[in-house]
Amino acid sequence: MLWRKLIRTAARYKAQFLSMILMAAIGTGIFLGFQIEWKSIEENTAAFFESTNYADFRLYSDTGFSKEEIRAVQKIAGVTAATRFLSVNVHIEGTKKTVALMVPEDYTVSTMHICEGAEYEKNSDGFWLSDQFAEKNGYAVGDELDLTYRGSKISGKIVGLVKSGEMMICTGDENQLMPDFTSFGFVYSSPKKLEAMMGTVFYPQIHVLSGMKKNEMETAVKEALGRTILVTEKKDHTAWAGAQSEIEEGRTMGAVLPVLFLSIGVLTMITTMHRIAANEKTQIGTLKALGFRDRRILWHYTSYGFVIGLFGCALGVTLGYGIAAIIISPGGMMSTYFDLPEWALVMPEFCVPVIVVTIVLFTWICFLSVKKMLKGTAADVLRPYEPKAVKKSIFERLPLWNRLKFGTKWNFRDIMRHKARSAMTLIGVIGCMVLLIGGLGLKDTLDGFMRVLGEEISNYTTKVNLTEQIKNSEALAMADSLGGDWSASCGVSLNGKTVMLEVYHAGNGLVRFVDENNDRMELTDEGVYLCQRLKDSAQIGDTIEFSPYGSDKTYTVRVAGYLRSVLSETIVMTDAYAEHAGIAYQIASVYTDTKAEEIPDSELISGKQEKETIMDTYDSFMDIMNVMVLMFVAGAIVLGIVVLYNLGVMSYVERSRELATLKVLGFRDSCIGKLLVSQNIWLTVLGVLIGLPAGVGVLQLLLKTLADEYELKLYLGVRTYAVSLLVTFGVSVAVSRMVARKNKKIDMVEALKNTE
Repeated sequence: MLWRKLIRTAARYKAQFLSMILMAAIGTGIFLGFQIEWKSIEENTAAFFESTNYADFRLYSDTGFSKEEIRAVQKIAGVTAATRFLSVNVHIEGTKKTVALMVPEDYTVSTMHICEGAEYEKNSDGFWLSDQFAEKNGYAVGDELDLTYRGSKISGKIVGLVKSGEMMICTGDENQLMPDFTSFGFVYSSPKKLEAMMGTVFYPQIHVLSGMKKNEMETAVKEALGRTILVTEKKDHTAWAGAQSEIEEGRTMGAVLPVLFLSIGVLTMITTMHRIAANEKTQIGTLKALGFRDRRILWHYTSYGFVIGLFGCALGVTLGYGIAAIIISPGGMMSTYFDLPEWALVMPEFCVPVIVVTIVLFTWICFLSVKKMLKGTAADVLRPYEPKAVKKSIFERLPLWNRLKFGTKWNFRDIMRHKARSAMTLIGVIGCMVLLIGGLGLKDTLDGFMRVLGEEISNYTTKVNLTEQIKNSEALAMADSLGGDWSASCGVSLNGKTVMLEVYHAGNGLVRFVDENNDRMELTDEGVYLCQRLKDSAQIGDTIEFSPYGSDKTYTVRVAGYLRSVLSETIVMTDAYAEHAGIAYQIASVYTDTKAEEIPDSELISGKQEKETIMDTYDSFMDIMNVMVLMFVAGAIVLGIVVLYNLGVMSYVERSRELATLKVLGFRDSCIGKLLVSQNIWLTVLGVLIGLPAGVGVLQLLLKTLADEYELKLYLGVRTYAVSLLVTFGVSVAVSRMVARKNKKIDMVEALKNTE
């Protein structure tokens, strides 16, 4: 009997039951979706790095490493394996396509995952090409591949298609944000093949497997080689850092958005079940009068929460895996960023207890909501629920109160009488605004970043990367012939931290700089400029000390100002100031307006990058961002509709007697409808005023947490404000009008019955 009553009650309050199930499903689904996303990235990337012997440390030297030096590194206690390594960008002959040529001397560190073709052989004469690059460009095993390196041609057959942990995020350099396999890939070659073509192999890197700490490795390497070497951890490398960044982003998102939805879901459950229990008070009294024990009645109504939690969480699990699959799958959002051999969905272990606790919490809410109603005799419980009388507020005692219109007085008193419902409406509006400002504002900020990068900072057509052996005189001659600017860079130690020192000659305006407000600025010859992430290191006018890796010298320089760096943490100076401070540098890049195909190949050039190609990769990143923005907007709309409609229907039930009284007094349905809509407008205005700064605050937190490797300036466009306001007010008004129509269906006789 009671199960049939549960079904009838659910049908009677179908809007409320559906809203509670939806809120439970959305909260659980978003929670699981983000948790599965970061955990799957963590597990899949960790397995890939382990299977390809991803290097723990990388040693760099512009002069290269000798055989004696690699043997000395291999003998260091705590080093599991080490190999000399070459990674250089080369061109495919007759095309604009570029690949990273990777040559490990010993195939023990930074290995490959073979997808198709032959296993690696040290004496092989073939190439192992990226399978993604091969697919995008029509290559297959057995095809001939012609590469140009330092003006020389290197030819061979493709013997295998592979993936690599080193190139899991396959970008040409830090300027390329997203992989673009149509124009850039990677290829492995044996050292024997390169030696046969070039006569010798220059190894500027050593890759090391070791469980040592960085400071221990630096000390051991210095003792073994007798000189200071730039040592970087795997966390500083693109693939590892990118994976860890996505994991942290997923954790952060999983801690922010699900909390919002689950909190609103729980609050919705509390207010809705309290109202349902109040409306069911007569039914509860009838059951007591028929002889049902309090315990049985209590468990009957408690089961409502269990059923709602069970169905909501079941739908949430399905939704969570669906959200995760959109992100983590061979055709998902992350597949454009990570090049992984497996995309398994993994749920963290703590998610199961969270789901159980959610169901228990929903059940407990129902238990507490009904327990109070059972106090007293059956006759006491049979009396309909009467809201508490509300005393006059301070505002109502003011002289201004009597001058207000009836509708204003009625709405104000109703809000004060039903504080819980009003607070929930306010929270729903605030949540809607936070999601809209967060999603649309994130897109505005990244659009601004793209604009600054493409229009303000990068004013060149082609970036020419030079070989490590080039002399500065040769680089200057090339820059003059191309009418270009140039830069040099090296790693330095600043307060024990590795940062990049960049020296620029930007007299032609092909490379520009912006301040913290993204306004264009000119570098002076009076000192160095720190990026925003190093701003706390020193004040303008102070001096700082740094030591370049590979040198025992320490330089003291003056801080002339701050600028906004695109990606890495940098110290920037002009070439004139570098010469004044006696800092040695080697020119590494030339920036020119000449197109890449018009620049002849040379043994001094290691690669060419067109700005247009680099910016195209940012478009891929924005495609992912657009999907995320749509998810935010959709979440905001669903949140607004579910919460506001549920509370609107409940308020209609609560005020049915008052609305019927107004009808008896001669108020038309249209006039009563305006009263209902205007009250929601009041709460919406207040919610918007609170939600706007709250959304900006959440966005600032997201930028700090999700994009701490970029120096992004928060930017919100007029369109973001307009869309956020229109969507929020649109949802509020639409839901209010839907609820207001129910006024026509009020049974005035039933609503106006005496409570006795």
